[in-house]
Amino acid sequence: MTLVDDLGEPVPLSGPASRVVSLVPSLTEAVELSAPGRLVGATDYCTHPSTLDVPRVGGSKYPKLGRVLDLAPDLVLANSEESRPEDVERLRANGIPVWVMAAAASVPAALGSLRRILTQAYELDEPEWLVAAEELWRETRPVRFHAVVPVWRKPWIVLGRDTFGGDVLRRVGVANVYAGSDERYPRPAIEELRAHFTADADLLVLPDEPYLFTEEDGPDHFPDARYVLVSGRHLTWYGPSLVEAHAALTASIPSEP
Repeated sequence: MTLVDDLGEPVPLSGPASRVVSLVPSLTEAVELSAPGRLVGATDYCTHPSTLDVPRVGGSKYPKLGRVLDLAPDLVLANSEESRPEDVERLRANGIPVWVMAAAASVPAALGSLRRILTQAYELDEPEWLVAAEELWRETRPVRFHAVVPVWRKPWIVLGRDTFGGDVLRRVGVANVYAGSDERYPRPAIEELRAHFTADADLLVLPDEPYLFTEEDGPDHFPDARYVLVSGRHLTWYGPSLVEAHAALTASIPSEP
């Protein structure tokens, strides 16, 4: 059978995927919890579930393709934002089907994409966690805060338009002040970021990945800003973590402006 991934590319499979290499940490968690035992390889950054014991194939952005090919997968899972097109094309040129998940701009888009992977490529019924996550994230709460959300520094990079993390925050009542940016990940100067806290921002949201912001590294650059430290996994991972993320992020956000 030939399926079609999020980018409209064919994914020829002879049956349900049974030897899968995942190049995306959040997809790794989703497929391993939904269909245990079918993963035969994952990246060095695939930390969940913690019990996962499979060969590692390098990083998400720069996987060691030789290792991937040696594992003889019947499917590789990739992501349009993290995976380089040339790597995807090399795998396909070697006869490996690759399913590329689009970089989701919202929680519903991510869950819809995951549903297609699990029900089509894996031929599974909808997992309970997916149904629970859809119900939890269906509501969008009224805006209580307007936030600046850095995800990196040196240089400073923030969440901009059409990002999954931005939609996650919006659904728990936090609007991203860079949501109207022309870029998905703007790189504003620190002076510009600080200026928002005298103009249109009243909260600084600092995740612990991809950059590890801490009490000592991040808040010190914004001495007058109210801030919260949140789990980067809860903010940017799509999959089973979304179930716990809703309550965790809600608890992290102050109750009053």
